[in-house]
Amino acid sequence: MKTPYWLLEEELLERNLKILSSVKERTGIKILLALKGYALWQSFDLVSKYLNGCCASGLHEAILSHEEFKKETHTYSPAFKDEDIEDIAKISDHIVFNSPNQFKRFYSLVKEINPNISIGLRVNPEYSEAPVEIYNPCGLYSRLGTTLKNFDNSIVENLNGLHFHALCEQDSIALEKVLEIFEDKFGEYFKNLKWVNFGGGHHITKKGYNIEKLIDILNRFKDKYPHLDVYLELGEAVGWETGVLVSSILDIVHNEIDIAILDTSTEAHMLDTVIMPYRPSVRGGGKAGEEKYTYRLGGNTCLAGDIMGDYSFNKPLNIGDKIIFEDQMHYTMVKATTFNGIALPSIAIKRKNGKIEVVKEFGYKEFKNRL
Repeated sequence: MKTPYWLLEEELLERNLKILSSVKERTGIKILLALKGYALWQSFDLVSKYLNGCCASGLHEAILSHEEFKKETHTYSPAFKDEDIEDIAKISDHIVFNSPNQFKRFYSLVKEINPNISIGLRVNPEYSEAPVEIYNPCGLYSRLGTTLKNFDNSIVENLNGLHFHALCEQDSIALEKVLEIFEDKFGEYFKNLKWVNFGGGHHITKKGYNIEKLIDILNRFKDKYPHLDVYLELGEAVGWETGVLVSSILDIVHNEIDIAILDTSTEAHMLDTVIMPYRPSVRGGGKAGEEKYTYRLGGNTCLAGDIMGDYSFNKPLNIGDKIIFEDQMHYTMVKATTFNGIALPSIAIKRKNGKIEVVKEFGYKEFKNRL
């Protein structure tokens, strides 16, 4: 199979889904797939067996949810466009507005198009323990969600739910504090609601995550507000450690250090490693100097900074060797680009029966047709 390619393992995906399903069963909450983090629709037949639906960030994700997941569709956007709102309303079960202004602007139209749609507002509890500021939706001057100071009581009679999102790859202890502040600020409105959405960033499937604490937090909230449905939106927790990005060494050059040039790219194929940032794990590779042979791994674009990092190996690398980047299912495919004309990796799925199926290949037309 030619590289580069993403390889999802169904068995690993189902492992995560079973963990999430257990949380659902023990609490009575509902869990949505966050398409912004994981949107490999060729795996939706499996995912939809365990989760309640998808949360979408706009029209295109909402259509994907409606066409391929075929369960609940919850759509939120920082600002909806006039030309999109009607189509979104037709196919969404929930729509969440970012501000009272948008709520009042579109409420009547949305209800006219879809009388059964449930309408919510995203709020900003103004507290987060997000480890990276770029991923802090509750930071100073955040555009995401309505603060208590800017809440408009005139919408309460038409408000069905509240949504907040304040976590980023965090444990349940962070949720506990955020939830306390959310309840303190907005709890007076709960009696009139049908649901609350605790957003994403819950790292439930990561080893060491305190699931028992999460169960306790959710059950205590449900006991206190039995009339409210509770939702979580999970992208990374679904795709966490379920697959890899496989690349090949095209050349090895030397400039004070040995540099292996790969047929993949951080800028084009692993953008989240740059933005977060984080160092992707390489199968069989350690930190620089740990093993006998150290190489800098670089991408095949003209960007000088297209570098994965320095890794060491217990034997020399050779042209044609495979380099496997671990945990590259979430926030990779959804962000990938054709920068510099570099081809997108193919997408393959290792089915539970062990068979590998290539579900998508890309070429020149993807580069040309997007411009």
